[in-house]
Amino acid sequence: MNQLKELQKLIKLTGDRAKLDAKANETYIVYKTAAGQIVKEFSNGNIVPVTGPEDPLSVGIPSSLG
Repeated sequence: MNQLKELQKLIKLTGDRAKLDAKANETYIVYKTAAGQIVKEFSNGNIVPVTGPEDPLSVGIPSSLG
């Protein structure tokens, strides 16, 4: 297997593991889509775009600090 295929496999496995951890901890994962949008994906399948720092849930910063 060449290095590029190995890297692609590791990236996929890392994403799969993140989804499992998010489900176990009742939280979400954050990633950038192919279209360039940053989104939160919840374990129930809901996908919510991250709108920016004014959204306290978007980066985990308390609104008093953001």
